Amino acid sequence: MPSYQQLSDLLDPATTVVLTVECQQGVVGSDSALPELAGQARASGALANVARLVAAAHESGVQVIHAIAERRPDGRGASRNARLFRAAERLPVQQLAGTTAVRVAAPIEVAEEDIVVRRLHGLSPVQGTEVDALLRNLGCRTLVVTGVSANVAIPAAVFDAVNLGYTAVVATDAIAGVPSDYTPAMIRHTLALVATLATTDDLLGCLKQPRRTGRA
Repeated sequence: MPSYQQLSDLLDPATTVVLTVECQQGVVGSDSALPELAGQARASGALANVARLVAAAHESGVQVIHAIAERRPDGRGASRNARLFRAAERLPVQQLAGTTAVRVAAPIEVAEEDIVVRRLHGLSPVQGTEVDALLRNLGCRTLVVTGVSANVAIPAAVFDAVNLGYTAVVATDAIAGVPSDYTPAMIRHTLALVATLATTDDLLGCLKQPRRTGRA
């Protein structure tokens, strides 16, 4: 883990963006297409921690982007080149555009200044979406990654962010995957190699601390 000062230096509100990944009702909500993942996200406290980070970002002026995975009712443009995509087509709950399944799930609150990015294809919320261009236009240097799942979308987002030149910060207790012991293993053996790791409490402490403006 980085020192408090190192973490604080990374989290300049002017150059930091908080990214929530697939924290939508059809994934982590009560009527999830993936009930095991939804249960883990809630039982572990990950979803509540995402909500805490988003609230702190709103208070401190840090931009929030919500990355949503959805599909058209006719399936046009959807990826079908992996087993995961084909299995998703058969799930009883579909992430259809315009439905409640693709709304950001409680207890996360979406502010007027938040940006919601919706993708129809692929595994990553960053590569092949509007996210990279938005981050550059926002002056982002540090991307705080939260959400689900530690199995696929979270590592994809982190790898893409690093490849694109951003510093990735993973909120270790604000991500979830299945089974329950997979997430800490992914963090320790993979994400720790490429991202800065921090707990939600550590991140909140940095985001809420007073910032000096101007020179002493």
